[in-house]
Amino acid sequence: MEDKMKNSFNLIATAFEDYRNQLLSYVSYKIGNPDDAEDLVQDTFVRLLECSRMLREDTIKSFIFTIAHNLITDYLRRFYKKQEICSFMMESADVISSSADSKSVVCDLEKLERAKMSMLPPQRKQIYYMSRFMDMSSEDISKRLSISKRTVDNHLLIGRKEIREYIRKCM
Repeated sequence: MEDKMKNSFNLIATAFEDYRNQLLSYVSYKIGNPDDAEDLVQDTFVRLLECSRMLREDTIKSFIFTIAHNLITDYLRRFYKKQEICSFMMESADVISSSADSKSVVCDLEKLERAKMSMLPPQRKQIYYMSRFMDMSSEDISKRLSISKRTVDNHLLIGRKEIREYIRKCM
């Protein structure tokens, strides 16, 4: 058993040396942010360590790029959700008053968001908070709370919808 683990770690170390630069180029190209790309590459190899029992020399490269692809998908999903929220808040700020100080408007919108969030059912509130304010992916939330990713996604979908509707009504 110890030899198998040692072989897995050696395989991962060799793969890191062999594929790190190639993976970094791929991730950087896909997300357009070199700093975040470094983080995603590191996360890829951390996840690879978690799967060390399943590794084989002939499949490790494709496994690495599959993990990276999934991390990129999660990253971009969070990135676009943040942009959607910011866009909604800025559009809402324009509706309220074009002369209002944008910082105070955003602060007011955030207060409305937090007020409605506090009215959500406990699990939905926790999931929404972890996603929105702790910047956690659905997968990370599901692991932390020991629930399915689908349950997390459903709570996020419903929570976002309820908060958007609440903010619209308050304006």
